[in-house]
Amino acid sequence: MNKVVIVSAQRTPVGKFRGKLSNYSAVELGTAALKSAINKIQLDPKDIENVIFGNVVQAGTGQNAARQIAVNAGLPYETPGMTVNEVCGSGLKSIILGKQLIQLGEANVVAVGGIESMTNTPDLVLKKGDAPVKSFMHDGLTDVFHNMAMGLTAEAIATKYEVTREEQDTFALNSHLKSDKATKAGKFNEEIVPLEDVNGETITSDELIRPESTIEDLATLKTIFKEDGTVTAGNASALSDGGSALILMSESYAKEHGYTILATVGQHAEIGCDPLYMGYAPFYAVESLLNKTGKTIQDIDLVEMTEAFSAQSIPVKKNLNIPDEKFNIYGGAIALGHPLGSTGSRLVTTLAHALKQEDKQTGIATACIGGGLGIALMIEKGVGL
Repeated sequence: MNKVVIVSAQRTPVGKFRGKLSNYSAVELGTAALKSAINKIQLDPKDIENVIFGNVVQAGTGQNAARQIAVNAGLPYETPGMTVNEVCGSGLKSIILGKQLIQLGEANVVAVGGIESMTNTPDLVLKKGDAPVKSFMHDGLTDVFHNMAMGLTAEAIATKYEVTREEQDTFALNSHLKSDKATKAGKFNEEIVPLEDVNGETITSDELIRPESTIEDLATLKTIFKEDGTVTAGNASALSDGGSALILMSESYAKEHGYTILATVGQHAEIGCDPLYMGYAPFYAVESLLNKTGKTIQDIDLVEMTEAFSAQSIPVKKNLNIPDEKFNIYGGAIALGHPLGSTGSRLVTTLAHALKQEDKQTGIATACIGGGLGIALMIEKGVGL
């Protein structure tokens, strides 16, 4: 099978709910990311043979968001596009599907990514006479099997794995501090597409990072989902807006046409678990991926995992034995935000650039998925970087 490589990986800043990027639709965020990914390597848009983007809350986005992104980014009408929904794994799944197209010889160049504007998701009236419900809650953040908010599944994990409120708040604070440090050090500069915000100012960094937070501040916040629970707005990821895009190529095509290889796309794993404990699914996905590749966690240099909640991130990290210096080294979704359909491809974007910047070799991106699924993908730094 053809080896698959990443030659470009770009993302927008992540904006908070009803924040600086609220004037952008999900499609516009994806278009900005894809245009930047194309321009970064001076790729002719007509050379892209397929476009695959993840998007979770699709109500109101119009027909086939991926097709819209392709056309709006300047690709020919002849180029097909497909929108994928695997909840919070959507962005990662787009990369896996693009990888498989290239492996099978169906394409040499595929654009992949993910989008979400949670700000611009509509309310739904499910039946005439019913009260409106938020589409991002109904279609993105509610477990259909137990009819409960994702936050309650995090509470279930906190109870099962005995994760304390203090541990969760400490984890959250560290995420913000890592993201702030990374931002100030310019670690995101190569991956972020500057955008003009609602005030006409250029935004080049993620909006949700709060380095001024303290443990004392976090301890004052009330729990959201359960009166005697532990999950708060401070130790959970926030509603947010963002888009990310990557250009995948067959290794032979990239070399033949002189493109620098940012990373090589390796094997992946997907697995299911009890939906009540969906946040723990990355443990099973990473375990499965390591077994498939014959590697151990000691062989992995960096891990990027969706921090949906501190409550689920802590036991996954602990039970996989991932040391601090390898885990979400630039912070995670608690600090950066979690635009549902974009996060998976944002993880890989950040991971690919981090491997280059930190001179590391092998990384894993992994995400929990509402409904009880886990997904993981291994990549390696491009040769010569």
